[in-house]
Order: sequence, then C-alpha cells, then structure tokens
Amino acid sequence: MAKPKSVFFCTACGNETPKWAGRCPACGEWNTIVEQEAAPKARPGRGQEGRRASFHAVKAIHLNDAEGGQEIRFSTGMGELDRVLGGGAVKGSLVLVGGAPGIGKSTLMLQICQSLGQFARVLYVSGEESVGQLKLRARRLGVESENLLVLSETGLEDILQSVEQEGPEILIVDSIQTLYDQEVDSPPGSIGQVKSCTMALMQLAKSRDITVFVIGHVNKEGSIAGPKVLEHMVDCVLYFEGDQHMTYRILRAAKNRFGATNEIGVFEMLDAGLSEVENPSQMLLSGRPEDAPGTCVTCVMEGARPVLAEIQALLAPAAYGNARRSSNGFDYNRASMLLAVLEKRGSLKVSQCDAYLNIIGGLTLDEPAADLAAVLALASSYLDRPIPGDVAAIGEVGLTGELRGVNHLDQRLAEVRRLGFARCVVPRRSGKALGEIPGLTVIQAANIGEAIRAVLGK
Repeated sequence: MAKPKSVFFCTACGNETPKWAGRCPACGEWNTIVEQEAAPKARPGRGQEGRRASFHAVKAIHLNDAEGGQEIRFSTGMGELDRVLGGGAVKGSLVLVGGAPGIGKSTLMLQICQSLGQFARVLYVSGEESVGQLKLRARRLGVESENLLVLSETGLEDILQSVEQEGPEILIVDSIQTLYDQEVDSPPGSIGQVKSCTMALMQLAKSRDITVFVIGHVNKEGSIAGPKVLEHMVDCVLYFEGDQHMTYRILRAAKNRFGATNEIGVFEMLDAGLSEVENPSQMLLSGRPEDAPGTCVTCVMEGARPVLAEIQALLAPAAYGNARRSSNGFDYNRASMLLAVLEKRGSLKVSQCDAYLNIIGGLTLDEPAADLAAVLALASSYLDRPIPGDVAAIGEVGLTGELRGVNHLDQRLAEVRRLGFARCVVPRRSGKALGEIPGLTVIQAANIGEAIRAVLGK
C-alpha cells in the first residue's frame, strides 16, 4: 500500500514546503515546521474536453455595474468592543478573538449575548464547556435572553446542521482549536483542522450573511495557535491582552477589513464579568507615587483616543562594568537609542549604569511621542531628582538630541489638562501655533538639554 503523501507547514507564517527543515525559508523562524498529510486532489479528465469540464461558467463584470451593498453595522452592547471593531460588528463578517487562556475571551463573548439577543437570534457553540457549565457562567454574568441558544459540540458537520435548523443571525464558536472536520484525517487543533473549520465558517458567514465570532487561543509566542494563514482568512483579528494577575484587560485589533486597527478597548475583570473602562488615562495613572525619581507621564494616541501613560525608569550602577538594558512595554532598540542620545547630547554617563524601563498598566507604547517622557524619566532616575507631579512631556527625540513635533498635539494637551496636569513640555518645532488651554502652561524646548533643565533644573 502506497504511503500517503505529506506536506510541511510553518506554524508561524503558513508557508508550505515539500520537506522538513529546521528553519522556515519564508519567515526565518526556527522549529516551526510540522508535517501534515496532503489532501487528495481531484484529477480532471484528460484532453481538451476534460479541461473544459473543470472550469465554471463565470463572467467578469464592470465594477460600476456591481451591486454596491452598503455594510450593515450593529452594536454589540459594549462601547469599547464597538470602538475596536470600527463602530460595531459588520453583518456577514468573520471575527477572530485571540488571547491567552483565562484572559476573558469567553466571558466577553457571553456578555455581549445579553445585548445581541434583544434584536437577533444568537447561537453560542462551546467545545470546551457543557451546557450546564454555560448555564452556571451565564447566571453569574447575569446573561439571560430568549433568543440565546447554546450548544456543546465539537463536530463541524453537527454545528453546520444546527445552524441550518435554528437559523441564527449571530454565531459564536468557542474555540476554533476544539472543532474537527471528519473529512480531514488529523486531530483537533492541528493545522489542517483549523484551516478546514475556519474555511467552512467563512463560507457560512458569507453565504448566509451570518456574523461569526471565533475564539482562538494564543501560544507561548503570543500568536494565534495554528498557522498564520488563519489570520488571513478572517475579516477581523482582535487580541485580548493583559496580565492574568491584574484586573485590567486591553483589547486591540491586529487586522480589520472594515475599520482602523489603531483603536484599543479597556476592560476591568470583576466578579460579575468584564466592565468597560471609559477613562483609561485615569486607570493607568492610579497609584502613581509622589515625589519619586524616575517617573514621567506622557500622552499617546490610540486611534482617535488620547491616553495618558506613566513611564518609569531605574538606573543603577552596573556590576563588573557590564551594563544591562531591559524594557517592558517600550521598544528595546528605541530605549537603547534614547540612552545613547542621553549620554552624548545630555552629558549624563548612563553607559555605566544598568537601565530598566517600564510602562505601567500593561500598555505598549509604539509611537515616538513617548520619547521625551522616557528621556526625562531616565534623567530623573540618574540625577535622583523627582519630576514634579503636575508635569507631563510629549515629543519625539532625534539622534542629535533635538525635539520634533508630533501629530494631534492640541488634542493631547487637552487630555493632559483634563487629568489635572498644570505643565507640559513639548517640542518648540510643533509645526503650528498652539492654542491656549486655560490652566495649562506649555513649556517649549528645542532639545533634550533644555527639557531636562526646565524640569529638573540641571
């Protein structure tokens, strides 16, 4: 009996190779290639007649003649989730919600069923919990709706048959790693099963105009478990982030075909479920120490929302002359660059110190507007002088030590003033004249030396 042919997939990027290799030739990741049995391919008849039979009778049309169906959005009942989705969920879309186990994905999906059940028929399919367990969790979260149907099943064919019988308008699958297709000869959670089940759900969403939410677990590398091609198949990819030992969770979009991907939603995990945090700036600044060196506040833009974040820095003498660098929530390479600029242009001998940079609240800062606050926090820790508690800093730092302007500065300053700050350091080259904000003194500096002297008096 002939041995079935196998192909090899990279679990990081989805690239297919004819043989195994220690390193993926497409993305360069190590030990990510796994073996999968190849699916049998249909062989059309020989000759010109067989070739014609393999084609479908399709015809291209002009774009202007196509029916321009306008996207239909509806609210999920949670404003933070609607913000990340771009204004609400889109009818007929396939949304993937990823996150570490126990982070709150199932809680979020079950909570929105309370609001969705008011105007739509919802089918919640769980492959990890029984119907009785779902009932207990729904009772704890206060979810009760006559339009909410629950099903504990892992077989794809049974789920599709239930959708055919019940006719839901919204389908929630928890989770994609537990589903299996009988036509695919591989265990649940494997690459072939995940791809096959996701493709079937995508066809279901597009053909029947059903909105499908799929929950996916995250592996230790922080990506959706399974091939990267899974993220290419869906319309929207949401990541649920946060420390399980902390109560706050951050929801951000990694891909969205119907909206922007730079919005975030902030939630707080309570005993009764997830609660929306409408003012994340106040949450991120809660518990900030007073008169402590090495801390500074900045304002970053998460989509159209300004968010204040606290940057903490610690400099200590290096042991044996080998300085150590570490950053949490701040780009490591950018932190190293700012330390070099601080020593060269700020005349501070930070190369002989261990440097630690941390962003409070689990937030990740990826825009240059946080450079100035990081530099001031590092200088404050080095000089052991606290930055006044009513001072914030916004600006990008260049390699020559100059401060460059950032976008949406007026909106950032308004948020700084709203949170009670009296002074804010900004670049002198802001690009345009700044409007006066009552109660806020704007300190303009041309380089990091002027900024350090204005704040720390060096």
